[in-house]
Amino acid sequence: MTGHPAFELGNDGPSAIVVGVDGSDSSLRAAAFAVGAARRQRTRLVVVYARSPSLGLSALLDTTGVGRLGALEEQDRVEAYLRTSLGLAHAEGAQAELVVRAGDPYTVLSDVAREVRADSVVVGSSASIGHRIAGSIALRLVRGARWPVTVVP
Repeated sequence: MTGHPAFELGNDGPSAIVVGVDGSDSSLRAAAFAVGAARRQRTRLVVVYARSPSLGLSALLDTTGVGRLGALEEQDRVEAYLRTSLGLAHAEGAQAELVVRAGDPYTVLSDVAREVRADSVVVGSSASIGHRIAGSIALRLVRGARWPVTVVP
């Protein structure tokens, strides 16, 4: 048999690793893991940050706007940190880019992974009790079974 099988789209090995980062310690460990994997595999790294378009119930209860302003400043801080960190990733030999979108983190991460034809998705584990009840992003990605998912503690 000559050539590549019909189902193969390109090169052997990953063409893109997508990592979801929200500024939490576990997501930053996931990003560090993904940088190393992208460097070792000589593949593209797509760092995804989903900004919250609304701040949920807290926004409704915040009549002064101070809480919303603080949350937006925190999102700006995380985004700036990620942009700075990408420079470090490039210095380590990884081809990295940052995608920032507003929306539900699971939806944003899935959309970007689909768009870049990700070979794998890396996320940090969630320590939130709410995620244990409703299901974490990692669990939702695994259940969706579209990509191999690495969950970094």
